[in-house]
Amino acid sequence: MLKKVVVSVAAVCLCVGVGSSVFAADKVLKMSTTTSTQSSGLLDLLLPEFQKDSGIAVKVIAKGTGAAIRDGVDGNVDVIFVHAKGREDKFVADGFGTKRYAVMHNDFVILGPAGDPAGIKGMSDAGKALAKVAATKATFVSRGDDSGTHTKEQFLWKQSGANLTEQAQTIMKKGKKKEISYMVPADSSAWYMSIGQGMGKAITFTEEKQGYTMSDRGTYIKYKYGKVPAVELDVLTEGGADLANPYGIIPVNPAKHPHVQNDLAMAFVDWIVSEKGQKMIGDYRLEGKQLFYPDAK
Repeated sequence: MLKKVVVSVAAVCLCVGVGSSVFAADKVLKMSTTTSTQSSGLLDLLLPEFQKDSGIAVKVIAKGTGAAIRDGVDGNVDVIFVHAKGREDKFVADGFGTKRYAVMHNDFVILGPAGDPAGIKGMSDAGKALAKVAATKATFVSRGDDSGTHTKEQFLWKQSGANLTEQAQTIMKKGKKKEISYMVPADSSAWYMSIGQGMGKAITFTEEKQGYTMSDRGTYIKYKYGKVPAVELDVLTEGGADLANPYGIIPVNPAKHPHVQNDLAMAFVDWIVSEKGQKMIGDYRLEGKQLFYPDAK
C-alpha cells in the first residue's frame, strides 16, 4: 500500500512538473524589433523586469524595420516594435496589425568627420544638409537595408532636391538573399556607398571612410560614449522636424493569423505603455545621456 501511495504521489508531482514546464514554455512572446532598439541596451533593461512582473519571456528577433514588419505580415511573430510610422500605419490599415501604440521617441542625426568637408555643421534642415553633401560629392554611407533609418534617409534625399535614380541591391537577411530597390542620388557611384548593414556597422564603416551617415541618436550615443575605442564622428546636423524618430508597438492581428499569442502581446503592450514601463524608458541613461523619451499618454 505504501509503495502505491509513493508511486501515486510521484506520478502527480511529475504531471504537475511537466504541466508547469509546458505552461512556462507557452509563455514566450515572439517580438520582431529594430536593431537600433536592441543595440541601445534598452531591451536588456526592460525585458527582465517585464518577465518578473508577468511571467512572460520575450524572444527578440532584431532586424531592420522593413524585415520586422514582414515578420508581422507573415505571422512569424506576435508583436512588432519598430520606427517607421508611415509603414506602421499601413501595416495596421492593411489588417496585419490591430493597433499602433506610441511608445517613445528620439531623433535622427547626420554624423560626419570633424573636418566637415560638406560644411553641414550646425544645420537643422537635413534635406539641405544632404544637398550640400551631394554638391560636394563627399562620401556618404547608407545602411541600404530597408530599415526604418534607411526609410527616413530615402525621405530626406527626396527633400534635398537632388536628382535621384532607382537602384536595386541584393542584401543578406538571416542568411537569405533579398532584393530591395530604393532611390539614390544620380551619378553618385563614386561617393554614395550602400552597404546593406545595420546601424552599428554603418557607423564604424563611415568612420573608416571619414564620410557622412545618418543614425538614430541612441545608437550614436552608445558608439560615441559607451564603446572603447569610441567613434570619432560628430553630430553635425540635428534638431529639425524631419529628423523626428518615433517608435511604435503593434500586436499582430489574430484575425489574419489565428495562431499568434494576442494575449501575451497585449500584456506586453499594456506593460510598456504603463507608468512603470514609461518611467523606465525615460530614466534609461548611457554615460549619463538620455537615449529615449516616453510617448504613451
